Amino acid sequence: MAARSADVAAAPSASAPADEIVVTARRLDAARDAILPSLGASKYTFDRQAIAVLPQGQDQSLVNLLLQAPGVVQDSYGQIHVRNEHANVQYRVNGVIVPESITGFGQTIDVRLADSISLLTGTLPAQYGYRTSGVVNITTQTGAFANSGDVGFYGGSRGTIEPSASIKGSSGGLNYFASGSYLRNDLGIENPTSSRDAIHDRTDQFRGFAYVSDILSETSRISAFGGAFSGRFQIPNNPGQMAGFTVNGVSDFNSALLNQNQHENTYYGVLAYQYSADALSVQVAPFVRYSRTTFTPDPQNGDIIFNGFSDRSRLSSLAYGVQTDASYKLSDHHTLRGGFFFQNERTRSSVTSLVLPTGAPNAAGGFDPCTSDNFDQCVPTSDAPFSQTVAGTKTGQLYGVYLQDEWSITPELTLNFGARFDAVHAYTTENQLSPRINLVYQPSKATTFHAGYARDFTPPPQELIGTSTVAVFNSTTKQSVVPFADPVKAEREHYFDAGVLHTILPGLSVGLDGYYKIKRNLLDEGQFGEAVVLSPFNYAQGYAWGVEVTTNYHAGPLTIYGNATRGQEQGRNIVSSQFFFAPDELAYIANHRIFTDHNQFWSASAGASYVFDDGIGKLTPTIDAIYGNGLRAGDPNGIIPNGGKQPSYTVVNLGIEQSLDGPGFLKGLSVRFDVINVGDKSYAIRDGSGVGVGAPQFGQRRAFFGGIRKSF
Repeated sequence: MAARSADVAAAPSASAPADEIVVTARRLDAARDAILPSLGASKYTFDRQAIAVLPQGQDQSLVNLLLQAPGVVQDSYGQIHVRNEHANVQYRVNGVIVPESITGFGQTIDVRLADSISLLTGTLPAQYGYRTSGVVNITTQTGAFANSGDVGFYGGSRGTIEPSASIKGSSGGLNYFASGSYLRNDLGIENPTSSRDAIHDRTDQFRGFAYVSDILSETSRISAFGGAFSGRFQIPNNPGQMAGFTVNGVSDFNSALLNQNQHENTYYGVLAYQYSADALSVQVAPFVRYSRTTFTPDPQNGDIIFNGFSDRSRLSSLAYGVQTDASYKLSDHHTLRGGFFFQNERTRSSVTSLVLPTGAPNAAGGFDPCTSDNFDQCVPTSDAPFSQTVAGTKTGQLYGVYLQDEWSITPELTLNFGARFDAVHAYTTENQLSPRINLVYQPSKATTFHAGYARDFTPPPQELIGTSTVAVFNSTTKQSVVPFADPVKAEREHYFDAGVLHTILPGLSVGLDGYYKIKRNLLDEGQFGEAVVLSPFNYAQGYAWGVEVTTNYHAGPLTIYGNATRGQEQGRNIVSSQFFFAPDELAYIANHRIFTDHNQFWSASAGASYVFDDGIGKLTPTIDAIYGNGLRAGDPNGIIPNGGKQPSYTVVNLGIEQSLDGPGFLKGLSVRFDVINVGDKSYAIRDGSGVGVGAPQFGQRRAFFGGIRKSF
């Protein structure tokens, strides 16, 4: 292992030479990474240099960064899909799982805290469980035993202002890093119209992160890190909507004046102890995460006038647990790895709905209770709304244990095989033994082949599952046509993957990867209420396949990359949360495969940058682009759910940064200018149609940004 190839440094102390401490820290970093290798998986990494030369640099969102990786598809509400799966993305910080937040963890992470960001896909080794379509591992900045930091300001179109700062340093064996940023703009959530500027879309967001680590000896250290996110979002309005209900005598309301808001908070913390000596490396990491989302409807009853109901909701989740991983080198040919994971999560939901009473007119001049048989005849029996509260609390657990062996059969051939056992006890009680096997063959330094199989077990996200009580809304404007809902189940998957990475000439590499997945209880999510929070459901069967091509060229100051993916995913027979759907949808899907709403046949990304030494510093022009063939939409003929498709689009971004080498105050100063969506392309991510799609969303129109940053 690389961790043991470095020289063993003397035990650090307050008087130990700085270079000995640095050697120890680097050796422990290498040992930590070797505990959780990506053997056989496809790995795509953005280091700090790669992040810096993209348009918007470290001021971009994590989602926008990941869109440059192969197989990643853009969706609304800051979501991404990896290899055509909905969500199912796991986030790790320094190798430790950070539990998902209610809002989707991708919005919690600030890119500027990362030293590198890697996306793992494919048939993952046994240490990776639960969310397996992609694993995003963020290796944080740590101080690097050098005192430094930066202060910056970024801003531009749509009222964007984003000040930020970071600091890092060390003292003896102790090193630290902290960063924080504040973002305000008028495009917090995707615009529901194709116009350049959204209506009622202000957001205020704060992100903070801190890391501290102390080297206890030449073989051990303890680290603590944590982050916080707080965001306030106005829900953007779609003008010109037709009112459908009368409330207290009012039947006319301007939809451009709706005042819906959502407030989101997420806080997480990890304490990690690492021991690495001789053949043994161990990391034990307890963690905790709290997340809360609150949605407030329009105070003037606008929601009821348009939708027939108005929800005031509060969802919260407290999760804590421990992750332990270890490796032991049995011999020159075998390295044994194992570990366990435990998480306890307590979720609370409270939804207070204002609704109108309904009934089906009868021959006697009165009203009969609404049922599935007379639902299409039901009308409001009064324009006076009344409230109904549905609240629930659930405590659930996740358990996991794994063991595997890395067998170096020959210097060129490595077989990694093992299994993990996982169990969930929450809204569903299930378990599974999941074998994993990966073969890596490297006939030369220029060529690497890999092939693998993984059995995956994906529990439903407890923090997103609300109450399944639907009878309380019978004979109201919130009554479901389908009066039942089976519980959401864990997804089970057979995953096959094979690929090759070849260096054609120095600096130029090309990769090809193909995969096929067979699924039972395929998990999907949709927006079924007013709050911007998704709810899970299952298809009984599903499958997915795809092919990815990656290219990368780096020679001196020039970097060029390009990725293209062809893939698809289909499901059949919705077997949970049925009350979310219309009867005709359920009937068709019960007997036919349909494309999942997040399916996109083609996606691609590309970019280039060149670093000029212009005598006063470094001048770096850069360009990147993403192409999307379009997510699914409703069938124009009204027959096949998700039978339509959004139009394809290409978005090109430009940037240029000038860094200065000095003298005096100018040293460490950099300025940048970026243009997002240079061609001002108007493109729909969603049009409001499709299975589980709640509203239309459009991509950002052309925007101009500038920034200045001072490093010290």
